[in-house]
Amino acid sequence: MKRKNYAIAEIAGQQIILEPGKKVEVPKLNLEEGEKYTSDKILYLRDGDNVDIGQPFVKDCAIETTVAEHDRADKVIVFKKKRRKGYKVKNGHRQQFTVLEVGEFSKKAAPKKVAKKTEKKTAPKKVAEKTTQKPVETKSEDKKETQEN
Repeated sequence: MKRKNYAIAEIAGQQIILEPGKKVEVPKLNLEEGEKYTSDKILYLRDGDNVDIGQPFVKDCAIETTVAEHDRADKVIVFKKKRRKGYKVKNGHRQQFTVLEVGEFSKKAAPKKVAKKTEKKTAPKKVAEKTTQKPVETKSEDKKETQEN
């Protein structure tokens, strides 16, 4: 590809190629026009010569977009027919979509990891007192003794 800056993001279950300043059609999102939408599910990011590939997503990266408009695609006609049976059904629908205007790519600052010192306080173990119990005799042992006599 000849593009210098682009990303592949997952939006509404589809993988979309995003470039700064471009408009992209995605499946309908429940947002108002002019609202900001931040996509943090970035699968691939290319910024000049730097390439980041996610496993499955690129860490600490987000792309901010703005909802430009909502529209409906051309009509899709669904025609069902069973030959020699007189069965014909014609249906159709117009799929709704949202147009997003892509802003700049931003790398979030990685959160600083604070090493916590955890001291494990060990409580002294309680020693169970040994009690002398008589061994329990089972019936099978009793039978063996009676048979020996």
